[in-house]
Amino acid sequence: MSFEHVDYTSLDIPPAPFSDPSRIPDFPRDAVPRHVGVIMDGNGRWAKQRGLVRTQGHQAAEPVVFDTIAGAIEAGVRYLSLYTFSTENWKRSPSEVRFLMGFSRDIIHRRVAQMDDWGVRVRWAGRRPRLWKSVIDELEMAMDRTRDNKVIDVVFCINYGGRAELADAAAQIARQAAQGRIKGDRVTERMIAEHLYNPDIPDCDLVIRTSGEYRTSNFLPWQAAYAELAFVPELFPDCGREVLWRAIGDYIHRDRRFGGVQ
Repeated sequence: MSFEHVDYTSLDIPPAPFSDPSRIPDFPRDAVPRHVGVIMDGNGRWAKQRGLVRTQGHQAAEPVVFDTIAGAIEAGVRYLSLYTFSTENWKRSPSEVRFLMGFSRDIIHRRVAQMDDWGVRVRWAGRRPRLWKSVIDELEMAMDRTRDNKVIDVVFCINYGGRAELADAAAQIARQAAQGRIKGDRVTERMIAEHLYNPDIPDCDLVIRTSGEYRTSNFLPWQAAYAELAFVPELFPDCGREVLWRAIGDYIHRDRRFGGVQ
């Protein structure tokens, strides 16, 4: 199977949100995490276990991404950040990187109408340098088409790294200080937060990592400083809304003190 010639036409499209209300857990609305981040890990291992090439694991993940989005809508999550391609993923083989760039571009193009129908506002977090122009073009078109949607904001973290985001914020602040617009000794946490990629999005409440790994891998280090963490054993292509709901169900029973005492 060639990396450059992949048949996407047989990929399943999950049912629209609210298609089966009886399945949706009755979460207390005020207890559901407002912002959930998902580190979608394990596609390559899923493929290897089945004697497939790594790209087929990424293919299998596509319907799971949208089943997860549907489940987030049903649960009442307002912001969903998906770790799609990290700044470290450029270290992978050139053929896999080419596949992932083209696949990311094609998913956004193929699914934008579905996301628009669901009330999804498409967002992007990441660096422009190195990212394929065709991917940026599809992201920008999707963001423009869905900018007025208010059901859920879905942030595709493509060419994203948490340290890179903080470095970019620091560079912006340094340029403003050099221009005399701010005083360098007056930098505050609020100022840094205002220079992140999407400063209007609230901090992350819950981070879920699939595949049984116990690390956050440079994902939202500023926004998730006080996030609850859920490490689930399933490889991402075996996940979906049920795994999301399980993590949310555990989250709502946790005691979040933010350094204080209750």
